[in-house]
Amino acid sequence: MSLFSHNSDLPGLTATLRDCTQGAKGLKKLSQGDIALINAPDLARALAQQLVDAKPAAIINMAQFTTGAMPNFGPQILLDASITLVEGVGENIREGVKDGKKVRLTDDGHVYVGERQVASGTVVTQESAEAAFTEAQQSLVDHMEAYFGNTIQFLHSEAPLLIDGLGIPDTGITFADRKTLVLSPGQGHREQLKRLRNFIREYEPVLIGVEGAADTLVESGYTPDLIVGDPANIGNDALRSGARVVLPAGPDGHAPGLERIQDLGIGAMTFPAASDSATDLALLLADYHGASTIVAAGSKLDLSEIFSGASYATPSALLTRTKLGGKLIDGDAVADLYTIKTSGGAGWVWALLGILVAVAVIVAIAGLSGSGAFVDNLIDTWNNIALWFQGLFK
Repeated sequence: MSLFSHNSDLPGLTATLRDCTQGAKGLKKLSQGDIALINAPDLARALAQQLVDAKPAAIINMAQFTTGAMPNFGPQILLDASITLVEGVGENIREGVKDGKKVRLTDDGHVYVGERQVASGTVVTQESAEAAFTEAQQSLVDHMEAYFGNTIQFLHSEAPLLIDGLGIPDTGITFADRKTLVLSPGQGHREQLKRLRNFIREYEPVLIGVEGAADTLVESGYTPDLIVGDPANIGNDALRSGARVVLPAGPDGHAPGLERIQDLGIGAMTFPAASDSATDLALLLADYHGASTIVAAGSKLDLSEIFSGASYATPSALLTRTKLGGKLIDGDAVADLYTIKTSGGAGWVWALLGILVAVAVIVAIAGLSGSGAFVDNLIDTWNNIALWFQGLFK
């Protein structure tokens, strides 16, 4: 039995493709019977329900509906609604077809515009979705058992550091009762720094650049107070900016990159720890020295990243953030507090303000020009304007 209705002489489903990869904006354009294009690895239940409500005939996913990183119910929800699913077509599909164009989706997951194939993927069935869910569920259990086993082991070895701050160097920087921004070189950290400029301007926080993010601070016109990381990942301008430099070191005290620091003639301190995450060390350092609030940018960590086994979602990262507790705030959350959202309803206020300013300028110019008194000059100017308008309509 075919998965698709036959709307033409060629097998498959022919319908309008709607690009829903931009979230709510794309979903609003999706109508019943359309083909939705999404880019959603491990499709979440909430998005799946939004798609079901729109009643598309089929959904093409650039990514995999279930990658194996975590069990997700999204694919089953869509299949239960009798929506055809095709996955793994890749992002190049955008080069072959634009939003709002007619496409033909064949029984075996090929996408055509006219007679030209623009992409192909794998059709998802109930059996394959259930198998992927079961496999992801077992993989998650195995991963979390190993993860928390490593967390307990790390806690045994680093309890003195986490509890009493043993080994944290004294940088000579005053953190007490000050806010601190720790910028890490994660994805999107440059944009986060731009959005935090008002926070930096208002509070003048201690600025800590972690490895390559120290270069970003300098390039953006800031002078970091402290740099934490391997000098091999930091540019000369940042290292010579006047910031104090802290080198992560192994438990034996050996710090990679110490030779480069010595060659540049720059002083540096070492921070011996079992963790190899410079971000975690920077957070612990700021907390130990009494920072009132610590804003972390470029180092997002949430449960989905722990589940997926992201390289930076280490036991060290989890324990560090748990220790800092409510003192630690995500950079995006702080940036959002400084973002003024405007709407079309407030546009008339700005328009009125512009008109008032223009009228004030005209009144000032008119009243001060001419040889008569201020009021006489103003009346003459108004009469000239009125006569000019009357002339336009004759």
